[in-house]
Amino acid sequence: MESITNPYHYDVPCSVCHAAGRCAHVMIPARLSCPQGWSKEYSGYLMSSNHAHQSNKNFICVDGAPNLVPGSSADVNGALLYLVEAQCGSLPCGPYISGYELTCVVCTK
Repeated sequence: MESITNPYHYDVPCSVCHAAGRCAHVMIPARLSCPQGWSKEYSGYLMSSNHAHQSNKNFICVDGAPNLVPGSSADVNGALLYLVEAQCGSLPCGPYISGYELTCVVCTK
């Protein structure tokens, strides 16, 4: 797939990974590396629907360099993804900076 530098309004294809010999997977918010003994599949940004939109609030890890569907920037307001930002109070202010996007990593074992 061709590389698109600005993902705004583009469709992101779903991916299902098969990691031969690995039967466990985990998505870890606010990290870019896996625990010892785990293999990193990809890292990126934690995303979800807008907090004001009527929908389920699932959090997913979107690759930091996503493959996008060329020609899909139609702007039809389908299922929209937004970056998840840290907010002091719901998260400790120590390692998190209020208003900054949260990273994530997907690991397998």
